[in-house]
Amino acid sequence: MNDFVPWIPWIGSLLAFLCLLGALRAGSRKRLIDDIPTSKTTGVFIGLVELKGTAEAERPLVSYLAEERCVHYAWSIDERWSRIVTETYTDSEGKTQTRTRHESGWTTVDSGGETLDFFYLKDACGAIRVRSEGAKLECVSVFDETCSPPSALYYGKGPSRSVGNSDHVRRFHEQAVPLHHDLYLMGHCREREDVVAPEIAADKKTPLFLISTRSEEQIRSGFGWAYWGWGIFGLLLCVGSFIGRDLAANQDAARRWPLYLIPAGGVFAAGGLGWLWMVFNSLMDLHQRVRQGWAQVDVQLQRRHDLIPNLVNVVKGLSDHEKNLQTELAQMRAQLTATPPGVEGPDFAACSKHLIAIQERYPEIKAQASFLNLQRNLIDTEQRIALARAYFNDIASFYNARLQVVPDRFVAALGGLQPQPLMAANDFERAPVPIKFTD
Repeated sequence: MNDFVPWIPWIGSLLAFLCLLGALRAGSRKRLIDDIPTSKTTGVFIGLVELKGTAEAERPLVSYLAEERCVHYAWSIDERWSRIVTETYTDSEGKTQTRTRHESGWTTVDSGGETLDFFYLKDACGAIRVRSEGAKLECVSVFDETCSPPSALYYGKGPSRSVGNSDHVRRFHEQAVPLHHDLYLMGHCREREDVVAPEIAADKKTPLFLISTRSEEQIRSGFGWAYWGWGIFGLLLCVGSFIGRDLAANQDAARRWPLYLIPAGGVFAAGGLGWLWMVFNSLMDLHQRVRQGWAQVDVQLQRRHDLIPNLVNVVKGLSDHEKNLQTELAQMRAQLTATPPGVEGPDFAACSKHLIAIQERYPEIKAQASFLNLQRNLIDTEQRIALARAYFNDIASFYNARLQVVPDRFVAALGGLQPQPLMAANDFERAPVPIKFTD
């Protein structure tokens, strides 16, 4: 035991360092959630995004215990046991004695669950596919009941076997992500492989892939408590290990309290450097996202510049074809109906051949459908631009606020970071594409 005493401070310091790492990890995730604005499903861009909506699925799962329609569920069945343990020991007089004690606990006798390969997150603007593999799923409890064999649930959902020393009491618990339940999601957005559309999926470079039934405020608060909790626990652990060493060596810890300020100061110094590293990295990461937000606006403007003129040309061409067709049909109608006196009737055979030729030239005219398609694309394009501009302004506002608050502003000065002007509606570098169907 005496050989182990000198190692107590080293072990305590190592555990305190691990606690500080946990605190910095929680703090980084809290800042990440604070700094990323919520995107809409139609305005989502490639990269790390934050979304809010409801869980939807074409073919939802049905949970095992609660029989709740959901996109994910996990259940477990625990059985309680108890026993009397007899121990033999030698007392202070050297006599052999016996004593009994009661032990009890719970043992998992069965468990399971299932998750859809993908589901959809739906908001007011649309829906986006989510592949939940690799995500941290935070569910809600949909079933929690404790019962004995008289209940039909005991053997109806549970196994027929029992554990040793069973009290014949079972606890059934199930968690799930129910259908239509509100979700908070943060993860990586990428292009789908089957169609031209985005989806949320796991990515090794993404710092956080979270699908939660909790609100954003609850998640942010949880990371905040974890940050302070791990930090304070690490401080107490480090200082306590030095006090424990002195107590184990039979030294007067009360008189040595000034020496304990040294490990406490070391923890504060390490925590301060870690905080500086965390804040600087988060500010640089936020600065990069501001640049990505502007790039997203530019992408949508380029999309409008390239797409709309092509659609207009297609509609104009179909419109001209339809106009020519109507002109030729009108001329033929006039030829068939206008027969002067004393003149033989029209040549229906020749007209029939002419109609066949027109049909071969214009097999299917859909100018009206093309106009509707153009209208939908115009509305969708302008909505995309508006959402991209709103996202840029949101994340730029977060960024500017970070540069103004203390103490982040001092860390920002180290990196030479400057505020980002917000974008107004008339600040676009590309003018709207004119739509003209007549020369």
